[in-house]
Amino acid sequence: MRRRLLLAILLAVTVTACLLGIPLGYTATAVVESLTRDDLGTRVRLIAATLDDRVASGRRLDLDEVRLAVPPGGHLLVTLPDSDQRLSLGEELGGDTVSEEVPMVQHGRVRLSIDAGPMRTTQTQVSLLVALVVVATIGIGFLVASVTARRLARPLRHVAERASRLGAGDFRLDRTRYRVHELDRVAEALDASATALAQLVQRERELVGDVSHQLRSRLTSLQLRIEELTSVKDEDVAREAGAALEQAERLADVLEELMTAAREARAVGAEPVDLGAELVGIADEWRAPLRAEGRSLKLRIQEGLLAKVSPARLREVIGVLLDNALRHGGGTVTLAARDGGVTSGDTVLIEVTDTGSGVPDELAEHIFERGVSGGGSTGLGLALARALIDSDGGRLELSAKRPPTFTVFLPVPRAGDVQGVRWPAERSPR
Repeated sequence: MRRRLLLAILLAVTVTACLLGIPLGYTATAVVESLTRDDLGTRVRLIAATLDDRVASGRRLDLDEVRLAVPPGGHLLVTLPDSDQRLSLGEELGGDTVSEEVPMVQHGRVRLSIDAGPMRTTQTQVSLLVALVVVATIGIGFLVASVTARRLARPLRHVAERASRLGAGDFRLDRTRYRVHELDRVAEALDASATALAQLVQRERELVGDVSHQLRSRLTSLQLRIEELTSVKDEDVAREAGAALEQAERLADVLEELMTAAREARAVGAEPVDLGAELVGIADEWRAPLRAEGRSLKLRIQEGLLAKVSPARLREVIGVLLDNALRHGGGTVTLAARDGGVTSGDTVLIEVTDTGSGVPDELAEHIFERGVSGGGSTGLGLALARALIDSDGGRLELSAKRPPTFTVFLPVPRAGDVQGVRWPAERSPR
């Protein structure tokens, strides 16, 4: 793209410079010759007028009286046809000359000639100057083309990268603008699309979660009822109930495997991440903005924590939570990470809290909805953060309103985790 823009602009500048430079060079040489001939014509007419006066008064022609009108190195020739007299002043010139001839009133002609060399030299200099201007114009055009191509190509690459990230499930907003109206409109459209897709993904995750919960509940209830039938005295009924119970258990296993595969499909970019190193780097970026507001950031990270998450999404989510604490919270901000404990050994928790006034009760239930904000902001950050962490198979919750505590739940990587989707193996019917 950049090369095509550069070549197109450079070609346009070159063609324009040549179309203007060639006629300009020709015109300049013609002007130099015209000025030379005009000066020579003025001199020869002055000489002819002076000699006419002498002939009219009956005096003898004396060319010394008009010597000053003859240019240095020039040759003056006066022809009087009545007496076949030829008078000359200066050495006769050969080769390339420039001459002007005028008639005398008293029958005769005056011819003034000069060497054309100085005029040709001046024409050459003017032509070279025009050529230099053309070359300089092309050079300036090349610089302008390079700057323009770079200015247009870099935003286009950035837009392409944003579109690629959006297709990969990265719904982060990018406030970069390019001061090019059309590209800025594309960037705004991508931001709007990212927000809409984030909400769509979030609703889809919630729907899948609700459906899976309902299915598990119904299957559990069905299994309990079938188990009661397996204990009846009728052997045929008990045998059929056992077979039905086995099928219900198989259905529950298939449902669990499908849900696991779905989680892995949306977390295809997730990888084992050392939370200690990652969170320290994030904290270093946010200490300066907090310090500028007279606040501090504390880290409490349990050693040896690993989580399965996309590093870029993790940085964006934690950045949103720290920015939220900076804008709407108060006091010291704490960034903590720990394992889920005995009850949730396969989960890692990251908590962001501050010592501010907390989240109002009426806002707490809607804080992750788009457009909901308690401080006049856009209300998009927390909604996008939840969608991003959901895309990696995690969760983002408001675990406490006072002090305000946001908790990110991330899965712990398991042995054998690979990039991609593992669908359940086929089962042979029993």
